[in-house]
Amino acid sequence: HTNKSQGLQFYPINQILFWYMVIIIILLTWIGARPVEDPYILTGQMLTVLYFLYYLLNPMITKIWDTLLD
Repeated sequence: HTNKSQGLQFYPINQILFWYMVIIIILLTWIGARPVEDPYILTGQMLTVLYFLYYLLNPMITKIWDTLLD
């Protein structure tokens, strides 16, 4: 077993990102139920960018955290 990653309890920043992701999913669900109007369109687009940004940030922060602990 050569993988250095551990459970989420060892990555405090990733724990924050996890709950950030849960909130974004709840907000995207709520925005999806709203009519297609001006304030909801921009809000949905911003939340979508944040949603996909999570998948870019999470592995990078995990790798940075592992290098800091070594």
